[in-house]
Amino acid sequence: MKLKHIILFALIYIQNSVLGQNKFSLNPLDAVFETADTKSFWIAFDKMDKSKENPFVEYMQKGSPGVKAFTENRIINADSLFAIVKKRKVDYELSRHVLDNISTKEKRVRTIYSALKYWYPNAKFPPIYFVYGRFNSGGTSAPEGIIIGTEKLQNLDGISGLIAHELIHYQQNIQGADMLLKWCLMEGGADFIGELISGDAINQLSYQYGNQNQDKLCQEFVTRLKNKDYQDWLYGTSKKDDRPNDLGYWIGYKITEAYFYKHQDKQKAINEILNIKDPLQFLKQSGFLNVYIEKNRKDKKESFNAFFNN
Repeated sequence: MKLKHIILFALIYIQNSVLGQNKFSLNPLDAVFETADTKSFWIAFDKMDKSKENPFVEYMQKGSPGVKAFTENRIINADSLFAIVKKRKVDYELSRHVLDNISTKEKRVRTIYSALKYWYPNAKFPPIYFVYGRFNSGGTSAPEGIIIGTEKLQNLDGISGLIAHELIHYQQNIQGADMLLKWCLMEGGADFIGELISGDAINQLSYQYGNQNQDKLCQEFVTRLKNKDYQDWLYGTSKKDDRPNDLGYWIGYKITEAYFYKHQDKQKAINEILNIKDPLQFLKQSGFLNVYIEKNRKDKKESFNAFFNN
C-alpha cells in the first residue's frame, strides 16, 4: 500500500473514531499537557552506551496512550526506534531541552482552546501527548489525543499553531464521497480555523507558492477535485514542476475562507465548516472557484450546475 493511501486510511480512521469519543473534556481550561514520555525517552537514551539490552523496550512498554497511538506506522517497535536513535543521536540531542519552557505554551493553548469554545460551543478538548518517535512525523491526531513528535521540534515556535490545527480535526465531521476536494477541505479547514483561534499560520511555504500561482493552480484543481488521485496536492508530488507538498491545504483554506466571509453569522459558518455534508455544494456556496468552473463547463459545453452533482 502506498504511503499516501496509508495516510488517507489513517485520516478516515481518525475521523470516524475520534468523533465517537465522549471522554474528552468540554472545558477549555482542562487542557492536559502530558510530557512524561519525553522523560522516559531520555532515561532510555542515556542507557544506550551502557546497556547490552534495548533500553527503549521499557519506553515503549510503559508509554502513555500517546506512545501507543504513535507506534503504528511511526515508531513501529522498540527495535526500529533503537536503530534510528543510534543513527541520529546528534539530531535527537538537539531536542533534549526543547520542552523546558512548555509551561508558557500551556497558558497559550488554554487561550486557544477558549477561543474555539467561543466559535464552536460543542468543541471537545483532547489531551496533548509529547512523545519521541523516528523523525517521520511532527504531529498527528488519534483517538487517544493530539500527539506531538518531540524529536522534530527545534524550538517551541509554531507549536501553538500545530496544536490548533490538530485540535480542529477532533471537531470535524466532513461527509460526502471520497475525493480530493473532501480531503483538501478537511486539511484547509483545520488550517483556517486553527489560524482563526491561534493567530498562527502554518504551512507557509505551500501558501506562498499557492498565492503566487493561484490562477494556474485553480484551473488545474477544477479538473482534479473529484478524483481520488491526491498526487501533487496532498502528501507528495510527482516533481512535474516546482510546487511544494500539500497545496491541498492552501486551496482548502482559500475555499473555507471564502465561505466564512460570505456568511453574516460567523459562528454558524464555523459550525457548517466543521460539519460539511456535501463538499461540492460547500464549494459552490463558497464561490471561490465558480469563475474557473464556469469556464471549464463552457469549454465542454456542459451545465455549470451539473458540475456540482456527485
